[in-house]
Amino acid sequence: MATRRIREFLDGSGVRYISISHSLAYTAQEIAESAHVPGDEMAKTVIVWIDNRLVMAVVPATKDVSVELLRRETGSQHVYLADEADFADRFLGCQLGTVPPFGILFGMETYIDRCMSRQEHIAFNAGTHTDVIVMRFDDYQRLARPFPVRIAVEPVDVGLPIASI
Repeated sequence: MATRRIREFLDGSGVRYISISHSLAYTAQEIAESAHVPGDEMAKTVIVWIDNRLVMAVVPATKDVSVELLRRETGSQHVYLADEADFADRFLGCQLGTVPPFGILFGMETYIDRCMSRQEHIAFNAGTHTDVIVMRFDDYQRLARPFPVRIAVEPVDVGLPIASI
């Protein structure tokens, strides 16, 4: 359902993209490997609260989102990772951990780390744990209208899962 929705959106916008089916994978890094996409091009979407509204924060699969950097970049008072219960009903048709980085489709703002704009392409989950879409970053930027910010940091391995959808 979600895969069809994002494809219809892209087709209706007249952009070219590649759809890749891959073996079952859950983390952004595993998906990048399974789909044979560079980790710097694979988008990881994290849902965050910014001053009482849910937003998407997007970083490369190889990085994590810094809520402190996001707070500073947006000039917000309160920024923190959302719990799954906060958004479980927001992304109908998407499996947990597979929401495409198009907040515009879900009534949300999208913040993307500036480093992703240096890539020619962006790859992202298409609503399932087995589907990825790859498209030109310029087309993504034109359609998604994300706010470019500096929010990506090196991952800290503390043995806890990173919240992303």
